[in-house]
Amino acid sequence: MTTTDVRGRPLPDAEGLFGPDSVTWQVHADPAMLLAGFRALLLQAVHPLAMAGFDANSNYRADPWGRLQRTGTWIATVTYGTRTEAEAAGASLRALHAHLRGGVEPETGLSYRVDDPELLLWVHCAEVDSFLSTYRRSGGRLAPGDGDRYVDEMRESARLVGLDPASVPSDEAELRDYFEDIRPTLFVTSVARRNALWGFAPPMPLWVQVATPARPSWAFLVGTAAALLPRWARRLYALPGLPTTDLTAEITARALRQALLRLPGSWAESPAKAQAQRRLDG
Repeated sequence: MTTTDVRGRPLPDAEGLFGPDSVTWQVHADPAMLLAGFRALLLQAVHPLAMAGFDANSNYRADPWGRLQRTGTWIATVTYGTRTEAEAAGASLRALHAHLRGGVEPETGLSYRVDDPELLLWVHCAEVDSFLSTYRRSGGRLAPGDGDRYVDEMRESARLVGLDPASVPSDEAELRDYFEDIRPTLFVTSVARRNALWGFAPPMPLWVQVATPARPSWAFLVGTAAALLPRWARRLYALPGLPTTDLTAEITARALRQALLRLPGSWAESPAKAQAQRRLDG
């Protein structure tokens, strides 16, 4: 089966939504995505309606590790799965959103639906910005124009969640304009602040806390991700919005990425990308 993406490029089913020559394959396979995922969650939470919908419909408190794993599986499938697998994942997610309950955000009095295109667009843009920004600030290299290519490619992911690709930013300038337009509506609700604090110290088995460095390591990762947020978002969380914070965050992110890249064997590789490459080679 051969189809085309939102840019009209023909892609065989085995290459998935993007293909091995895409910027998306390059960015999403990088160890910097460990920080990018946390940054995306923290950024998404400054939208009061998005935070309310997440809090009301997610079991992250009862099963935080399962929630993170499911998110990782979604990204891996959309990025590196076959087109058939990615389309099936998108259909499942759209069906799930259609059955999740909406509600009223208590601090604004505004009602929301989980499948509201405006909320889906916010989640998408926060994710794209976080992945691209964190990759760059962690030391990842992109050729001129590849940032625009990445934003454009990710409109395929937006289509899967139910958005019209024509309504989604197609380059970095449009992405910046989107955040400028939406910023006046953003703030950190009491629910978002509670969840962010909880995110620094999620539940872990006692033996893990005592016998491993998991607790401080986790707090270090989340803290670095918070420091990588844009200054205006850090200020919403009452965190330092200073240039020195930016510099410290970048130095830390680069050091972490280099440490992960030096791990032996396949530790620094994306298993999903390696599997996709074997599929294409085989």
